[in-house]
Amino acid sequence: MASDQGNLDEPFELSIDLDRTSSTPLYTQIAEPLEHLISTGTLLPGRLIEDEISMACRLSVSRPTARRALQELVSRGLVTRRRGVGTHVTPKHVRRPLALTSLNDDLTKAGFTPRTEVLRYEVLLADEDDAAKLGCTVDEEIVRVTRRRWIDNKPLAIMTNLLPARYAPSFTDLAHQGLYSCIRERGIELLSATQSVGARNASEVEADLLHIGTGSSLLTMERTAYDGAGAAVEYGLHYYDAQRYSFKFTLSSE
Repeated sequence: MASDQGNLDEPFELSIDLDRTSSTPLYTQIAEPLEHLISTGTLLPGRLIEDEISMACRLSVSRPTARRALQELVSRGLVTRRRGVGTHVTPKHVRRPLALTSLNDDLTKAGFTPRTEVLRYEVLLADEDDAAKLGCTVDEEIVRVTRRRWIDNKPLAIMTNLLPARYAPSFTDLAHQGLYSCIRERGIELLSATQSVGARNASEVEADLLHIGTGSSLLTMERTAYDGAGAAVEYGLHYYDAQRYSFKFTLSSE
């Protein structure tokens, strides 16, 4: 089905004939066609949906019915509603498996075309905190790099990584490839990692970088990856826009 070509800021009005004799609730008859248009990509991420007052008047239903239809879409993560902003189709959401893989590789496999912006690249001597994270000695030469990862022309993540200088890719390599791809090209195999996942609110600087509101939810990931000898190859602290990103866990009874 072709994508809707309307202006993203022009409220989309659903054209539908409601069956008022059906046992299917009217709010479901409204929500399901909208869900189909969103899930098939006909309605693009960011597209404004008409408000409940307009919908209720135009479709000759009660305002609570229109509100319930939109709330059904909110509960399924298909639209977001904000006072003073309106109801918009939710941006594509990235669900990443919890595995020893790079974000760049996972995004590519999921069908996205990621873009990386290197915000900062520093060669420095490790302080006590850096040395603890990498298991190296104080004053050992390390590289600290901060990148911003984009998909669909929108920022998704801010990633800061520490690496011993002997393992570190160049600024140019990191602008065109994922970190783990660069590491593999140097003949280094990552075999294990420790990782923690958390959440917090975005600072003003982080919100500006991710194009979200200050105080918006961030998903955080902290990871240290090791080679076969147990030496730390990289430490990463990454922040993701929680509205567009989540981790997927596989659990077993053993």
